[in-house]
Formats: sequence, C-alpha cells, structure tokens
Amino acid sequence: MRFENKVVMVTGGAAGIGRVTAENFAKEGARIAICDINPEAGETAAKALGPEASFEKVDVADSTGVSSWVEGVFEKYGQIDVLVNNAGITRDSLIMRMKEADWDAVIGVNLKSAFNCIKAVSKIMVKQRSGRIINLASVVGVMGNPGQANYVASKAGMIGLTKTVAKELGARGITVNAVAPGFIETDMTEVLSDKVREAMLSMIPLQRAGTPQDVADTITFLASDSAAYITGQVIHVTGGMYM
Repeated sequence: MRFENKVVMVTGGAAGIGRVTAENFAKEGARIAICDINPEAGETAAKALGPEASFEKVDVADSTGVSSWVEGVFEKYGQIDVLVNNAGITRDSLIMRMKEADWDAVIGVNLKSAFNCIKAVSKIMVKQRSGRIINLASVVGVMGNPGQANYVASKAGMIGLTKTVAKELGARGITVNAVAPGFIETDMTEVLSDKVREAMLSMIPLQRAGTPQDVADTITFLASDSAAYITGQVIHVTGGMYM
C-alpha cells in the first residue's frame, strides 16, 4: 500500500489513462479526487474508486474552476500529495486548414490546464514541503506529427513546463516529471484507420500497442517513494518507438 493516506488528484480521470491511473492509486490506499468534463462518466468512475473518492466537473482550461476544485479537495482531505495532469483532447488538421478555435481549445485543455493545476496545487505542496507532480506529455512532443500541430505544440510545451517547474520546486521537496506515451489503445486511437494503425505498429520494436495500464504503472512509480530522486525527467512509454 504505497499510497496509504495519500491524496491524489487526477485531471481527465473519467476514462482512459486517467481512470486506470486513478484505479492504480486507489488500489494502493490513496484517497482520489478526479475531475473531468463528462459528469456522468466522472460520477461512475468516482463510485468505483471507493467511498472516499470524489468527482467534480471542471473545465481545466478555466483557472477559476481549477482553483475552486483544488481548494475544495484540500478542504475535504486536508492535504494534496500527488497531482496527475492527464486531461487532453485532439482537434487534428493540417496547419494551413487548422481553425484558430481548434488551436486554442487544444492548447487550453492540454497545456494551460497543467499551468492552472500546478499553480494552485504548488502553493499547498510548498507549505507541506513535499509533493509529486506528473504531467502527461506524448511521444509526438519530441518527434512531431503531421496534422497535429496544436496537439504536438501542447505536448512539447508540457515537457518544457515540467523541466522548469522541477527546477523551481525541487528545493521544497517536490518532484515534477512527465510521462510521454506512444501508441496507446485508448478512445483517441480507436478512430484511426487500419492503414494508420499498421504504420504506427511498424515503428514499435515491441510490436504491439501500449495499454493505459502500461502508462498508469509508470505514473504511480514516479509518484512513489522509489522515485524520490527523479525529477525533471521525461519517461517515454512507447515500446521503443522513440529511443
């Protein structure tokens, strides 16, 4: 029970990597607070996480909503030990056709959300002189990917944010790391054509797509005492797609 009595916040925790991550922490004794934009899925996920889990509908791109959520979690549990910035969306298009609204939406949910959450949570963690922050980046944040300029920019930005905040908060006992998944079987990848899936799989030495569990296990490791001397790093969970 590595996280007994710990309080863990997960954005985008209603489905996919976020939900499996929350389940990982709950199995090891953590009290979980998740947020999502989908209230029905969020309530269902929270109920499955145990009686001490909580859910709130939050637009993570909105700083006021995030601050209210963080304040509520701290008031309820009295501490915040781990923050997982997982919320993310895609609005794919070639750059010459990309709508400004789609650029803004992806940067808001994928990157500004992490700024909002880290800013709110760091004040609490600094007073505690302890904490773990794990940000979800992506392999495309270091490789690039045609048709995803907004998504790639958000994930590359997440890597830079991770390294900077790690340097700012390290002296207060707070570690900040990023996990960069590769081709993972989620709702986001289910919509890909067979041709695209085959092309992606051909790039993976382990010859299979990853699972949300593969990513969640890495996240929980980084939040554990076993990773106490790891900070400012990007851990690639790609099956060798990126080396």
